[in-house]
Amino acid sequence: MRQQEFQRHIEAGDFLEHAEVHGRFYGTLKSTVLKHLSAGVDVLLDVDTLGAASIRACDDPFIQSALADVFIMPPGLDELARRLRKRGTESEEQVATRLQNASAEMQKWRDYRYTLISGSMEEDIEKFRAIMRAERYMSCRLQLDFA
Repeated sequence: MRQQEFQRHIEAGDFLEHAEVHGRFYGTLKSTVLKHLSAGVDVLLDVDTLGAASIRACDDPFIQSALADVFIMPPGLDELARRLRKRGTESEEQVATRLQNASAEMQKWRDYRYTLISGSMEEDIEKFRAIMRAERYMSCRLQLDFA
């Protein structure tokens, strides 16, 4: 999305959340999310803590009723450092920056409905699926018509 178009969406209040990161623009249009939710489709958004805070602050009651925010965090900074270095995709300087950012973000875990402490990929997927299953069975989400 071009900067001018992005700015128009911001000014119109079209975004559920948005950010500029390293000169690139990212945003989630409310209309897209509402369209999917209205069709009964779950919407999964992968956003940082600022994006999540923006979504939680959204005043749309339909979005608020559908929201199940999950903070996924490592068991600790030492483990995160080990994982980042094992990937081998970032310099030591980049790893240090990521660890510093992660430390600040990890302080926000209480802002979320759920916190998932990351283990293996398989464990994380199973934990996430359990959260989604539980959310689907919440009484406020069921649409039952009994006379």
